[in-house]
Amino acid sequence: MLKYVNTGIVFQEIPDEVTLAINISNCPCHCPGCHSHYLWEDIGLPLDTNAIDDFVKKYGKDITCIAFMGGDADPKGVNQLALYIHEAYPGFKVAWYSGRIRITSAICKTDFNYIKIGPYIKHLGPLKEKTTNQRLYRLMENGEFEDITSRFWKK
Repeated sequence: MLKYVNTGIVFQEIPDEVTLAINISNCPCHCPGCHSHYLWEDIGLPLDTNAIDDFVKKYGKDITCIAFMGGDADPKGVNQLALYIHEAYPGFKVAWYSGRIRITSAICKTDFNYIKIGPYIKHLGPLKEKTTNQRLYRLMENGEFEDITSRFWKK
């Protein structure tokens, strides 16, 4: 079962979106340099359709996107919630950050508007550095994904 620990409204995670970031616990990636070690533990509240409904009720007027931060222990569960959001709240975009180096075949990529992959590796830097190993993909109208990582790079 997916569990979340906290949420926050963020402006830099997904370009041109006001995003509700949901921090999911029980992360199996254990990235060196992780700034959120507490998310390695199986803690928090259930992340299900009721929780999504509560988030939309609370933040819906302030956000344009809902992002799942983690969930690598249950990618199918993340995918089910993405589908739910698209069906119940079609005005919102859905994003997923996976600490894996590849997008798992356990999900349907086109159920997400954005997918960010890659563990945080301190010496390679975050998404805004040209040296980053992380990648952010955006679903285009033709159903293909476009790598938009370079939009973050410092000029």
